Amino acid sequence: MQIERVLVVDDEMLMREFLSETLARAGCEVTLASNGTEACRLLAEGKVFDFVMTDIKMEGAGGLEVLAQAKACCPRMLVVLMTAHATLDTALQAMRSGAFDYLTKPITAEQVDVLLSKAAAYRTLLEENRFHRRTALCTDDGFEDIVGRSEPMKAVFKLIEKVASSSATVLVSGESGTGKELVARAIHRRSPRQDKPFIRVNCAALPETLLESELFGHEKGAFTGASERRPGRFELAHTGTLLLDEIGETTLALQSKLLRVLQEREFERVGGTKTLKVDVRVICTSNRDLKKAIAEDLFREDLYYRLNVVPIHMPPLRERAGDLPMLADYLLRKYAERHGKPSAQLTAAVREALCEHTWPGNVRELENAIERGVILNDFSFLPSRKSDLDGMTEHGVKVPYGSAEFASVSEGHDINGTNFLPEVERRVILRTLQQEQGNRTQAARILGLSVRTLYSKLREYEVLDASGAGLLKAAV
Repeated sequence: MQIERVLVVDDEMLMREFLSETLARAGCEVTLASNGTEACRLLAEGKVFDFVMTDIKMEGAGGLEVLAQAKACCPRMLVVLMTAHATLDTALQAMRSGAFDYLTKPITAEQVDVLLSKAAAYRTLLEENRFHRRTALCTDDGFEDIVGRSEPMKAVFKLIEKVASSSATVLVSGESGTGKELVARAIHRRSPRQDKPFIRVNCAALPETLLESELFGHEKGAFTGASERRPGRFELAHTGTLLLDEIGETTLALQSKLLRVLQEREFERVGGTKTLKVDVRVICTSNRDLKKAIAEDLFREDLYYRLNVVPIHMPPLRERAGDLPMLADYLLRKYAERHGKPSAQLTAAVREALCEHTWPGNVRELENAIERGVILNDFSFLPSRKSDLDGMTEHGVKVPYGSAEFASVSEGHDINGTNFLPEVERRVILRTLQQEQGNRTQAARILGLSVRTLYSKLREYEVLDASGAGLLKAAV
């Protein structure tokens, strides 16, 4: 982030002129003050500077007073103290008071250039941290969160690998919930910009006026509530990647401004006149059919072709059904770990219910369903023709997800490799009978069995009396 506005405070005219010329050559807008009192007045009037260079010893207010006034007006303002009489005590006092740096006169042009670079890097870091705290951005490592082995997903992975090393603009299309943002993050993680900022803005979440300010930043007083100058997402993403999420929701007026940034790599802040240049790799996503939007005069055709340099289409979950079991297992592990639940596997009936659903909300809907099931220890809410889906053994007996029996049934074998599903089933049936105090009709309903099947199981377990009508007390 470039240092633009600098206040120079010094009672020596030659020093003011030297610093003014050096800073102007570096592209800074310089304001001069001949003493600390004048500088404090400028700051108190609301003048905002990126950088302040002030002498320490002056008549009236000194450099430390200027530093205090600057920090009171804008805590993020960077202040450098200068002196011809350096001592360890004054240096320590300056740094303890919040000075960005401390220079001893005479000062060279090279020192000023190094100082500006250092200050620009520091301001960039501050703004990035500020942005990340506001948005709580998450990161992922490559394809970690993009799960799939189907042919459509293999094609997506191949495109990501090919395009990542370039700076080409990418347009990721697909229905809501298909994982478009994950694709953008994977491209960034594999690009030469991977150590630079990854900044995201949701174009559908903000009205046009606020979105323009978010993208390009604004100057102090540009609109009501603009109490200070703020950089936009393009500035924050400088040298990195900017994700414009749901680009199809922007207005035609904003689209024309985006087109200029993509073509010229320059823009002005809202309420500002200075042109800023940026080096940003842009990735866009859209769940809308942009060609249809063009036909309806809702999206600029020239912007579409500027964005659609490399198109990547994320297939809906219904077109990659083969990935569903793998996705479900991955999400089950993810949310069991996140919520501190015991690890387990989905039973055949739950898997069947997952496969029966068309998932109009795609992976996001599946993810929400798995997380809900893990938290509740119950998958009976799944949309299915089946009525009991907490967890089912292959023999048709309902077993609560997360229970000891669930884990056993999911594995199906003991440590010696012997199939013991019948024994698990027997334990579940007898325990249910015991809980229902021998009421076989109620137990059959809970177990998801017909009364006839339950009778058959009980005869098999030899827990009915000789007449076949009553339960043996010892069995229950």
